[in-house]
Amino acid sequence: MTSSLRSLDHIKSPVTAELDRFAGFFKQAMRSNVKLVDTVARYIVKQKGKRIRPILVFLAAKTCGGVSESTYRGATLVEILHTATLVHDDVVDDAETRRGLASINAVWKNKIAVLMGDYLLSTGLMVALRHDDFFFLKATSDAVRRMAEGEMLQIQKSKDLDIDEETYLKIISNKTASLLSTCTEIGAASITDDAGIRSAMKEFGQNLGMAFQIRDDMLDLTSRSSILGKPVGGDIKEKKMTLPLIHALKAAPAKEAKAVVRLIKKGAEKKEIAEIVAFIERYDGLTYSANRAREFAEQARLCLVRFPESDAKQSLLDFVEFVVRRDK
Repeated sequence: MTSSLRSLDHIKSPVTAELDRFAGFFKQAMRSNVKLVDTVARYIVKQKGKRIRPILVFLAAKTCGGVSESTYRGATLVEILHTATLVHDDVVDDAETRRGLASINAVWKNKIAVLMGDYLLSTGLMVALRHDDFFFLKATSDAVRRMAEGEMLQIQKSKDLDIDEETYLKIISNKTASLLSTCTEIGAASITDDAGIRSAMKEFGQNLGMAFQIRDDMLDLTSRSSILGKPVGGDIKEKKMTLPLIHALKAAPAKEAKAVVRLIKKGAEKKEIAEIVAFIERYDGLTYSANRAREFAEQARLCLVRFPESDAKQSLLDFVEFVVRRDK
């Protein structure tokens, strides 16, 4: 990261006080009278992530004029639902760690992890229902539906490795951008009933999410495992078709592209993954992907033109830059 790139700590500075208060909301919402549920919930609270989604909710709300009690509920709702999807993802992926700690399924096995994910989903929905936040409920329910559809589409297409760029963009729109757009839309909705403002913030989050996932897929091929926290080329090993690979396969001669697809299908090992990464670089897969991420980033910036200047708006703009230039 260059010195001109704002850190996440700097980006969230306009909402530091709100995030501190949010931590209490989140912890309280996770509590249960059932001892096992409460034990697992407290373990999850210890697995502190970057809190990107609550940060977006609060920054969007402040950009639209301020923060209300409704904003805290919205931030709590999206973070609980996000956490639920991570718990379920770890079961699906048979993951052993999450945020530097053993995953729920690794500690309590799959049955408890699935049930805990279900508990979190219902808890998040109850946060909205308890205060008649029906717009929040509609937005987050749609996001969870899209996330599941995106995951299923990726599984369906990955079997034959026949994902083109259009399908890839649809997958990441559903899997990643849907929840980020919900965060910014909910932030706006917690402050205003203006449909135009809500729509602009939703579109901002959508474009931000697209840029975020493309950059994430690039980092899978370029970051040292010690930085990213997972093996380089993990997507290739898992036979996931991402934009850098999709573009390289399209740009390369058919014979060479088919040979790479065969390597991936049979299960590429470390040396072969390095060869595939070199193939992607040779046919400009990373350069092309970086340009596409920048295009989505520019669309995100344009969504904020209508909003008055403020520290929160500047942080959203800095967030866009952080997303396309981050190295981990």
